[in-house]
Amino acid sequence: MVDVSIDGSDAAPKIDVTSNTSTGGGQAYARSALEEHKRRGLELAVKARWIAMAATALFLFFIYPDWGVLYYHALLGLLCLNGLLIRRFGRVGQSRIELLLILADLAVMTIAMIFPNPFGPAELPIAFSYRFDNFLYFFIILAAGTMAYSWRTVVAIGTWTSALWFLALALAWYFSEPSSQFQDVVFAAFANYPRMLELMDPNSFMLSLRIQEVMVFLLTAIILGYSIRRFDALLLSNASLERERANLSRYFSPNVVAQLSQNDDPLKEVKRQNTAILFVDIVGFTGMSEAMRPFDVITLLREFHGRMEREVFRHNGTLDKYLGDGLMATFGTPVAGARDASDAIACARAMQDNISEWNSDRKRRGEAPIVIGVGVHFGETLLGDIGANRLEYAVIGTAVNVASRLEGLTRVLKARIVISDDAYATSVTEIGATDILDGFTRIEHQTVRGIREPITIWSYS
Repeated sequence: MVDVSIDGSDAAPKIDVTSNTSTGGGQAYARSALEEHKRRGLELAVKARWIAMAATALFLFFIYPDWGVLYYHALLGLLCLNGLLIRRFGRVGQSRIELLLILADLAVMTIAMIFPNPFGPAELPIAFSYRFDNFLYFFIILAAGTMAYSWRTVVAIGTWTSALWFLALALAWYFSEPSSQFQDVVFAAFANYPRMLELMDPNSFMLSLRIQEVMVFLLTAIILGYSIRRFDALLLSNASLERERANLSRYFSPNVVAQLSQNDDPLKEVKRQNTAILFVDIVGFTGMSEAMRPFDVITLLREFHGRMEREVFRHNGTLDKYLGDGLMATFGTPVAGARDASDAIACARAMQDNISEWNSDRKRRGEAPIVIGVGVHFGETLLGDIGANRLEYAVIGTAVNVASRLEGLTRVLKARIVISDDAYATSVTEIGATDILDGFTRIEHQTVRGIREPITIWSYS
């Protein structure tokens, strides 16, 4: 919210730098940012899955040189297809479809790793399937899950994998038929070595190792989930900062926003400094608007304000307030620059040039031309934020009133721009040249409402 008063000598444009950072708006902005990051993360996860599946398929040719390898390739293709579905239905928070698809992922992998290939030779006992350390492939799914920026997803992968692995272990133990042929050979070879016999028993599921691999996987998933949750908090905080920066950029030029974001509490210091003040207004807007539809009036003001705002920021100014059919800008706030008066005068001329270009377009459309008046003054102001819980940045001083009165003089003098002698003289010392001052006419002893003594001004027609 912005408020301005130009009724007294201590007129103060005030900028609220806190009211636009409400909790609801900030959460919505951060939520949107998190959604965008998750969407990108899912894109990366799908690509990573395809690369991993392609590498695995190639690797299987070397460790399984048989036509039965096509069975595993079909399962890998199914996992790739499921990745596309996860990308389609994945979102921040809890998505039941996404969780079901992840569960399907884990179930397919469990079946592929434990249960025998129906198209391959059945030479080994089912318990022996656990000896190939296929459980390591679950870490690929876990790693891909971290790219989705969801700690719930990672923890779900960890817990569901553990549950499915143990369930498959129980089913394999219950339905498997021990191979006495292999067992007799192993017992005969290692009868005197109990520990070796335990390790080499083809019918042993080696429960202690199964528990160990699941515990390591589950702990890894929990640690990664906690890390991702911390990352989410950091991301939300960063999104809030970006939103605050975006709010600042509505009022300050980009270079000032950068400076504000790099300092601690830069607006709290109350100080006096010379500042350039610019007022711009549409001449005869009241009569013009009476003949227009309300929608057309708003459309015109939006384009006018947009054009003027761009010139303010392009010349390192600060947008102070929209004033109906005009606006107020300051140059040198909150931090003084080396060309504040020059930038303000250059901005005034650029505004007139911008309006001339706009009028050319309006003329082609058969619309009435726009005439503006611009007033610029350079003088001492008092800067600082005011308020307690609701802070407003204020620019206080007579300079604000003088600039406003100078803009009003453009109608009396039939001038496009009127600047004070202080702005003119300061601009000369700042730039050492008079390019932006070409065309200005000196007027001495000009009476300005609200100022006791006549002053010298410069007009540009």
